[in-house]
Amino acid sequence: MGLFNFFKKTTRLETPVDLSTLGCDIHSHFIPGIDDGAKTIEDSVQMITELHKMGYKKVITTPHIMSDYYRNTPEIILGGLDKVRAALKEANIPIEVNAASEYYLDYDFERKLDEEKLLTFGDNHLLFEISYMNPPDNLMHVIFKMQLHGYKPVLAHPERYNFWHTDFKKYETFIDKGVLLQMNINSLTGYYSISTKKIAEQMIDKNMISFLGTDCHHIGHIDLIKNVVYEKHLLKLIESETLLNKTL
Repeated sequence: MGLFNFFKKTTRLETPVDLSTLGCDIHSHFIPGIDDGAKTIEDSVQMITELHKMGYKKVITTPHIMSDYYRNTPEIILGGLDKVRAALKEANIPIEVNAASEYYLDYDFERKLDEEKLLTFGDNHLLFEISYMNPPDNLMHVIFKMQLHGYKPVLAHPERYNFWHTDFKKYETFIDKGVLLQMNINSLTGYYSISTKKIAEQMIDKNMISFLGTDCHHIGHIDLIKNVVYEKHLLKLIESETLLNKTL
């Protein structure tokens, strides 16, 4: 037991990582009642307040847009954003909050791509996710189409797609195709799985991560972030200068 505690201690930092150096979080679910994130405006204010205390200066919240399940629109999301901003102002929380979306690559996404103005962040960055069961057959085609429309695709939490854990070259293919990768900060805690943590660390070692996001849905995720700041790979990622968060 003593040896285990010694090993555990030496794999963690003694001084927590300063998250204020990130500046901006680019993946969260803080607009209440429209997806699987915040349920009430009180939830929204509580979580955003906690991020502000950790040093975040800006939040770009990204509700789901799915054709079958979360049928959100830019109007719904931006209307909810106004309510969150008003609540934060009333609570006197000095943090900037904007909104984009986490688009799900389903059967209707290409139509949205062709016919709608999609919600983006930064320099026309478009955050998207895919099924956790298996990658869509047309994934590379849709990525290319995003780029043709002038968007810069950002793949949400690639470390969480278990079907690529045994084929690391897939991640390298995304980099080669100009796709930016967004890692969830809590992947480094082992919260999703130990294999997810290992893949996340491997991608950090190879300088493959462009954005770090909380993907915060509830206060439990905030509690995990308070623990992840002692992870050595988080420090390595922030010191790598590959992250674009602070440019937003």
